[in-house]
Amino acid sequence: MSIVEFDEYKGNKLIVLKRDENDQYAFKFGKGKAKLIVENFEAIKKFAEEE
Repeated sequence: MSIVEFDEYKGNKLIVLKRDENDQYAFKFGKGKAKLIVENFEAIKKFAEEE
């Protein structure tokens, strides 16, 4: 199961997604990119499910 944390960079809130506690390459993004992800969720889901 992945780990969800929150962080801050230059006063801006970030969400941090990790594969596990030792993940050295966490996926971090702010509200602008989060909105893009939400708006394009179906396309992202389809991409992730492709072989």
